Amino acid sequence: MKVPNIKIYDEKDKILRTTSKEVSFPLDKKTIKLINDVHSYLKASQDEKTALDNNLRAGMGLAFIQMGIPKQIFIIENKDEESGEFESHTIINPKITSHSEELIYVGEGEGCLSVNRPVEGIVPRYARINVSYQDVNGNKKDIRVREDISIAFQHEIDHLNGIIFTDHIDKNNPYKNKDKMREI
Repeated sequence: MKVPNIKIYDEKDKILRTTSKEVSFPLDKKTIKLINDVHSYLKASQDEKTALDNNLRAGMGLAFIQMGIPKQIFIIENKDEESGEFESHTIINPKITSHSEELIYVGEGEGCLSVNRPVEGIVPRYARINVSYQDVNGNKKDIRVREDISIAFQHEIDHLNGIIFTDHIDKNNPYKNKDKMREI
């Protein structure tokens, strides 16, 4: 599998603290190619052999700002472990329109392709969210996501607003309110 060459910025780079700009349509060819490349990259990163051969860390999502491009676009590729099939999302100009009261967190901790170090602590996330967005053709869409996909969407939307997941972890008490949330 040929892996697209994608430069992902590290958390130390100030560009990640930039608020991304709304995208206008139609998309240019360069943006469409990059969207397709990111889908391929994320799929490759979740294939053990390809990831090992190409020194890739597994990633489920990537926001354009992580590549130094301050556009409100993110890509999600979620591999179903049983079927091996991918649930793919290209999300442009997203807005969370509603969310559950229930909070969840990733038991083994959230990760990020821009954070190249181990991080202790939990990140409170909504168990379910509704998001309005545009697809690659500029069509307005709505989606309801839950559990791990909900976490991925919230993580990437944070990136579009210059927020890194580590910002949500209480420095003095990394597991604060853990008993008030559900682990996934």
